[in-house]
Amino acid sequence: MQNRVTININNHIADVRLNRPEKMNALDEDMFKAIVEAGKLVGSNPTVRCVVLSGEGKCFCAGMDTANFSPDTKGGIFDEPIPSRTHGIANIFQKVAWIWRELPVPVITAVHGVAIGGGLNIMSGADIKFVTADTRLSIMELKWGLIPDMAGSQLWRHTVRDDVIRELMYTHRIFSGEDAVNYGFATHVSETPFEDAMKLATEIVSKNPTAVVKAKKMINEAPYLSAADGLLMESVEQAEINRTKNQIEAVMAAIQKRAANFDDYRDMERSQQ
Repeated sequence: MQNRVTININNHIADVRLNRPEKMNALDEDMFKAIVEAGKLVGSNPTVRCVVLSGEGKCFCAGMDTANFSPDTKGGIFDEPIPSRTHGIANIFQKVAWIWRELPVPVITAVHGVAIGGGLNIMSGADIKFVTADTRLSIMELKWGLIPDMAGSQLWRHTVRDDVIRELMYTHRIFSGEDAVNYGFATHVSETPFEDAMKLATEIVSKNPTAVVKAKKMINEAPYLSAADGLLMESVEQAEINRTKNQIEAVMAAIQKRAANFDDYRDMERSQQ
């Protein structure tokens, strides 16, 4: 990943950091590739039960590196046909945000400074978002004569009012972290977003990891299902958890008032096959 993204795993939590602070973690080809690779690495690690995603330096991510707009920028990902699906249902520009939604485990973002354009999209891929009150955010693409094309339209539509999205998209107005929470882009305003994100991640990894993974799957798919299919999914997923080793351990740990000792969720999945 050429040190563009760092990963440290401890206590089942992957601390993932965008690491181009001298450029405000702006997105060039190497950053796009590194973010996708980081998502794949933590998603394939059976010990990871939660991810905290943040940015080194002064901000989370300032969006696209303006050098990408130069006519001299040729080759690589910028010459690929944008409509092509190179990463599952997405292209690489969408994948840097969508991969966090696709991860089986919860992702928490800790955002400070700036989250503009692509930075806002990447932040939006997380399950839960902590943001400082003075963070500056924007759907910036129309400033450059473009439309948002990094998965935001599919991520925001479930949490942000339609008219708010339209206004912010059409005007590329900069808004604050407090506004982001009020609008639905973020979850919590925090003076210490990274610390609060890690605290929440620590709580999440203390729960049955199989149930957490299935809960994320259910919530991800719920908006796209009919009521009948959604209710059936609840029942099917519950049946696959009930009376398993991890579920019984959750009950016993609660009764005995002790920390639970869970198997990794992938081990549980294999044991059911």
